Amino acid sequence: MVVQILRSTAAATISYAVALQLSDVEAPLTAPLTALLVVQVTLYATITTGVRRVNSVVIGVLIAVGFSSLVGLSWWSLALIILASLTVGQFVRVGEFVPEVAISAMLVLGVTQVGASAWDRVLETLIGAVVGLSFNFLLAPPVWVDTAGESIENLARRMRRLLLRGGEQLITPTAPEQAEQRLFEARQLDDDVADVDAALRQAEDSLRLNPRVREGLLNRVVLRTGLDTLEICVVVVRVLSRTFTDLSRERPHEPLLPRGTGAALQETLDHIADAVVSFAVLVTTQVSTNADAAEARLAEELSAAVASRDRAARLLLDDVREDPRGWQLHGALLTEVDRLLDELDMEHRSRRLMEELDRSAREQRQRFSWLGRLRSLFPGGGGSRGSERG
Repeated sequence: MVVQILRSTAAATISYAVALQLSDVEAPLTAPLTALLVVQVTLYATITTGVRRVNSVVIGVLIAVGFSSLVGLSWWSLALIILASLTVGQFVRVGEFVPEVAISAMLVLGVTQVGASAWDRVLETLIGAVVGLSFNFLLAPPVWVDTAGESIENLARRMRRLLLRGGEQLITPTAPEQAEQRLFEARQLDDDVADVDAALRQAEDSLRLNPRVREGLLNRVVLRTGLDTLEICVVVVRVLSRTFTDLSRERPHEPLLPRGTGAALQETLDHIADAVVSFAVLVTTQVSTNADAAEARLAEELSAAVASRDRAARLLLDDVREDPRGWQLHGALLTEVDRLLDELDMEHRSRRLMEELDRSAREQRQRFSWLGRLRSLFPGGGGSRGSERG
């Protein structure tokens, strides 16, 4: 945060000094304003913001120049130029800078010498944008992968705590009010997922067009698919908490399950809880040695969870045979546990990762397909080589 403040301050100051030398305006404040908006947290955001802001100013100036040649400044001409600027801004895709189109048009229209003012405003905007972009090229902003990784791991640890508490409910008497409180905590995980998603989007932007980053696509896909898996697990944990609440209403002053069955299922949930954290560590680990260790821990926890799950399934079946009335909730418990195990399974993870990598590669090829067509126009390009092989 401190580094970002210093970068923004320096960029704004330098852009103001440069604008003083290159423009005829006494106080060219548009340049530092543009620099402040352009110097974003990530290089990708800086470039996209700079392009949108320059476009919005140029379009606003062109609209003002066109209006100035037809009408003067009055209340109705001001209304028309604002209406036209906001309408055009929606069509030219300048994003959050749609109001900037109208602001630029009004500032230029309100001066006596429209031509000189228009050029000065465009020049100031270009100076601010160039200085802001130069700062992020020369002083590359940080890569936010570690921050996103910490958010993912924190989400996994919160899920782990809920799963461990849910396992305790199976073998100890649980009041319905206490079970409902756990259900409320499980629902709050949705907000945590939204926060992690915001941190991950920032990390993805910091990887794009960053010269310091290698294998940016792989890092983005690994983190994104990891969060997708944890988000599904959050939904299952919430449903599991709902099942615990329903069981507590049927058994308000006793354990949710018979002692042997509850202990076996608690052991399963304990292993799954640890596996969730191991999965998050595996997703966010950059060093291959640590990744191998995390993968080994995940495999060990999943293997133990499957073994205890099978034991719990046999005990649940025996309980249902003795008392068929609880078969729906018992079956729901087993289904939710199986869904968690399936989502955390490493083969499922590898298959999902490869599918996402293939999809991203296809999208990238389609986005830059014009490069292949351009190469085919030149001698020795892809098209001529292909025809020679044919």
